[in-house]
Amino acid sequence: MRLHAIVTDFEAALSAVAGGATVIQLRLKGAPTGDVIETGRPFCDLPATFIVNDDIEAALALGADGVHLGRGDSGAERAVEHGLILGTSASSVAEAHAGEQLGAAYIGAGPVWATPSKPDADPPIALDGLREICDAVSIPVIAIGGVDATNAVDCIAAGAEGVAVVRAAADAKAVSEALAAR
Repeated sequence: MRLHAIVTDFEAALSAVAGGATVIQLRLKGAPTGDVIETGRPFCDLPATFIVNDDIEAALALGADGVHLGRGDSGAERAVEHGLILGTSASSVAEAHAGEQLGAAYIGAGPVWATPSKPDADPPIALDGLREICDAVSIPVIAIGGVDATNAVDCIAAGAEGVAVVRAAADAKAVSEALAAR
């Protein structure tokens, strides 16, 4: 889970995998399940772990490796029951503990820094908040929110197992190289 790329289309997924992403998360915010399934079909053949964002039905229909559920999303019990990798979001230690209690395999912690991809997100937790979450749970933590090649290593130094990139997914190779150089 060192480099987790969050994408909206297959071309971006291909580019991210070529750049070193080991996890590809399909995020189509608010899209109907049928659209997520249609868009996600080719993702199943990628040489990466395939995670569907926010839609347990689509993840199950696609045979995805996992599903990432935000704070308001239902389906955590079904994901665990079906053996899917479950990721949950957290911007505090309490939320990270709640995700761990649900059976999450990893926590997406952030936003670490402000990011235009989530303008309505909680305030940035910064590296200190990321470190607190990493220290508080026994499952891997993936840093998200404003992560790019210039600061990915800082997230790892703070205790994150990996980083998730949204805008920087197009430059996954630079992020991957920065992590490898650490």
